[in-house]
Amino acid sequence: MQIHVIEGNHNLRSLLTWHLHQAGYHVQQSATLAQAYQHCDRVLPTLAIVDSDLPDGEGVEFCKWLYPQGNSLILMLSARIRDIDLVTALQAGVDDYLKKPFGMPEFLARVAALLRRNRGLTTIPTEMTYGHLRIDLVRRCLYLSDKSQAKPLETKIDLSPQEFSLLYVLAQANGRSVHRSELLKRAWDIDIDNPRTVDSHVLSLRKKLGHPDPIETVRKVGYRLNY
Repeated sequence: MQIHVIEGNHNLRSLLTWHLHQAGYHVQQSATLAQAYQHCDRVLPTLAIVDSDLPDGEGVEFCKWLYPQGNSLILMLSARIRDIDLVTALQAGVDDYLKKPFGMPEFLARVAALLRRNRGLTTIPTEMTYGHLRIDLVRRCLYLSDKSQAKPLETKIDLSPQEFSLLYVLAQANGRSVHRSELLKRAWDIDIDNPRTVDSHVLSLRKKLGHPDPIETVRKVGYRLNY
């Protein structure tokens, strides 16, 4: 289950992401419409949380684009209080509208209510398999299979929350090389500009995954998962 927070205010975006992580959700975040279009064009979220006023345009335009793409739910956050703004948002495909300022308990309750509504409409994957890896998306655990045995054995690999997010983004790329800057945007909950942060976490992942090394370094680009 993936939630995408699209919010131009850095402090609010970080706060929402942190609380959603604490509640057990996997969260992607974007600061602009351009980032949101780019990310959602690759992977549609289960729930998009969209600010009505973004640095490069209006959130309602993004909602009009997202609504026909699939079954993504949409929660709009807005400081606009006029009835016409609410009507326009609902007509654009928004499922719920939360006026700013709001309390975090109400925000989390609305998120949970929307996801319950979606439970009967779509089957949300609970795990993904990539070669010898089985990634448990609910418990955020990784299992490594030894398929050389007559009966394959699984070994649990303990990962930090950041290592898990990094591995998950690499696995989602399905063999495509991922640039360091993209990994920083998609796998980290805060804005980080130092690409060496990615390198240090990849090194840690490699040590835990063992040999043969499943993470290939793509020169002058980033990394690719080869399992």
